[in-house]
Amino acid sequence: MSNLNQKVIITAALTGAITPSGYNIPETPEQIAEAAYECWKLGAAVVHLHMRDEKGIGTMDAARFRKTVDLLRAHKDCDVVINCTSSGAVSPTDEERMAHMRTIDEIEMGSYDAGTFNWMPNLVFMNSPQFLEKLGEVYIERGIKPEIEIFDAGMLGITEYYVKKGKLPTPCHYQFVLGVLGGMPATVENLLYLKNHIPAGSTWSAFGVGPAHLPILYATLALGGHIRVGLEDNVVYGYDKNGEKIMATNQMLVARAVEAVRTFGKEPATPAEAREILGIKPLVR
Repeated sequence: MSNLNQKVIITAALTGAITPSGYNIPETPEQIAEAAYECWKLGAAVVHLHMRDEKGIGTMDAARFRKTVDLLRAHKDCDVVINCTSSGAVSPTDEERMAHMRTIDEIEMGSYDAGTFNWMPNLVFMNSPQFLEKLGEVYIERGIKPEIEIFDAGMLGITEYYVKKGKLPTPCHYQFVLGVLGGMPATVENLLYLKNHIPAGSTWSAFGVGPAHLPILYATLALGGHIRVGLEDNVVYGYDKNGEKIMATNQMLVARAVEAVRTFGKEPATPAEAREILGIKPLVR
């Protein structure tokens, strides 16, 4: 029997809604499903899915989620954990943010952005109390594991409030999002603060946006957390000897994360191990 304490869950966040269209970002359902499959083969246990419309703009189109999930699950050898966003478009309605969660049985995890804040310089990221209460109810009803995204420390208190109201299942899984302008800066000090202020028995993961990607990845490994990589958060792999940017692919970022986990002396969790760690029911095909 494997020692789950020595396993690190790698989540691949493939597309996002904010990252500008282009680069190496998969945008169509076919591209997203294929990138997810390839990242699973490289060692990602979880794929975090956003959708883009025909113009490459973030959308909450439930039909696109349905098609992407179907294409991914058509790979019969692939048991990756499917994690879908609840926030991937400009000014969607609350119902649009939850429609795919209500109708796609294969969704195993869903994002839960635990508060509203100014996503600088142009966006108010709305997550009203009413929406968060309803989203938590949908997740409980559908058996979907919330991925509680924490952009600032106050969101820990919001999460605790809904846990006490019975609107979020426990133990919680937290995803610390560091480096968004308007949220907490991507520092090891802030990561340590968040890690030290979640309830005992919780699981957690973290990532840093852009240049903070690697510092937060290594600090997370040192502090015993799980990690997230992908083009949603960071499009630059590094720099060549001339100081020119090397643009990343999702596959490059997952491969480097696998190497980092193994160099640290641990092993990437398989999807089955990730489900056990997170308290998600086993996959039935």
